[in-house]
Amino acid sequence: MGTNFFIPPPAFCNLPVQSMRTLKDLKVKIFADGADKTGMLQLDANPLIQGLTTNPTLMRKAGVTEFETFARDILESITQKPVSFEVFSDDFPEMKRQALKINGWAKNVYVKIPITNTRDESSLPLIRGLAGEGVKLNITAILTLNQVEGVAGALNPKAPSFVSVFAGRIADTGVDPIPHMKECKKILKGLPSAELLWASVREALNIFQANDCGCEIVTVPHDILNKALKLAGMDLKELSLDTVKMFANDAKAAGFAL
Repeated sequence: MGTNFFIPPPAFCNLPVQSMRTLKDLKVKIFADGADKTGMLQLDANPLIQGLTTNPTLMRKAGVTEFETFARDILESITQKPVSFEVFSDDFPEMKRQALKINGWAKNVYVKIPITNTRDESSLPLIRGLAGEGVKLNITAILTLNQVEGVAGALNPKAPSFVSVFAGRIADTGVDPIPHMKECKKILKGLPSAELLWASVREALNIFQANDCGCEIVTVPHDILNKALKLAGMDLKELSLDTVKMFANDAKAAGFAL
């Protein structure tokens, strides 16, 4: 009788099946980050989107020239979900005036205050004062743990607030932001009304990372958000075929010939 040899299957056949999650499976609240009015209104209508944010840079890119006119127009349509608008002065007394004015526009408004001004002077005294008056704040442009600790000490424990840590910019420096964000979460543990926000998303994966490290909120640019809404949870084999079809269609449309 001949000898039967068992040939094991290639190692890749034993790779674990990936657990595919959709945005509906996540606990983190997804906020749309942009200043395109049409996009903001479309995303506000999506129940998966639980808030919206913008900033002067995004507003400038979108062609906004009248800050208050734009903001009030948005707030006429978006009345339930939180919307964040940022002060744009570089001087603290004027920041306070702008913040109080913005705060009065609607009950769902959060006022964005940068962690410092352009002279690297701390905004903590301003934050403490506004928080003491019950203004709903979104503290922005945070990157260091020391900054998070300072904000934690300045916020009003009873007033709702967002602590926006720019995880994407941390990653841009070559540093893994996940351990950093977990430490931020620990720092804010004693503030039940403060929510940790993963800002500056660079890819759809960051939404899932924000969820898995305990962030309450993640802000996502419109283009990445639209991609995530379409592709998150998609079967990889199906996506592979979809990619092949895209190449084929583009080659045909280009009229390539050899």
